[in-house]
Amino acid sequence: MNREEIILSIQDIIKTIAPDEDVSNLKTDLRLRDQIELDSMDFLDIVMELRKRYGVQVPEDDYKELATLDGCVAYLGPKLQGKTLKVGV
Repeated sequence: MNREEIILSIQDIIKTIAPDEDVSNLKTDLRLRDQIELDSMDFLDIVMELRKRYGVQVPEDDYKELATLDGCVAYLGPKLQGKTLKVGV
């Protein structure tokens, strides 16, 4: 997956978990929790959805790497290389 696909995937996962949130204008360099209403359970659901859709395991110590969309791209990029974008799953 490329940068744009990873961002689309994270946005789609957030829409699945928090359907009332508008993810279309998320800034890539700001913490997701500062831009939309995500509690710790929502964040855990995002991590679980990454595992379900793409088989990506994110250890608890690495959760901080997923705080921003830029962080998601940097952390997930190597793990999602060669994977196909799954939206609306």
